[in-house]
Amino acid sequence: MPEHTFKLNGKQITVEAEDDVRLLWVIRDLLGVTGPKYGCGINVCKACTCHINGKAFNPCSVQVKDVGPSDEITTIEGLPDTVGQELHPMQEAWLDHDVVQCGYCQPGQIMAAVAKVKQARAEGHEITDADIEEIRNVCRCGTYFRIREAIKDGSTRM
Repeated sequence: MPEHTFKLNGKQITVEAEDDVRLLWVIRDLLGVTGPKYGCGINVCKACTCHINGKAFNPCSVQVKDVGPSDEITTIEGLPDTVGQELHPMQEAWLDHDVVQCGYCQPGQIMAAVAKVKQARAEGHEITDADIEEIRNVCRCGTYFRIREAIKDGSTRM
């Protein structure tokens, strides 16, 4: 069976998996990292949103063969380590704004929000309502107002 090497939450790992296995299944089933959730498997709901090399992506739509040894994957479990704290500032904002209802989509929502704030800053501005509108993660519970407020607050903490 082919071996695949990449960095996951700060640690270089090697895993055996067929080339066409979706990265989400490698992360969840083979490596036991369950923060990224399976929702649709076709890159629509975005419950599995993680970061690859600092940018949001959906591992349900990426085959493990497409990830290389220099690629850094960060899941919600590894997000606090990116700032050297127990919780990332966006996670703290999520708690302060009582965003979560069922909680299923929240890891992906938080990962998308962090990436969007970083993207806005790289473009030379703070996060705007238009930036937040570009986040397409689905929340079946409909906590979008609280999500928006938490993103705005979390961006000031980052």
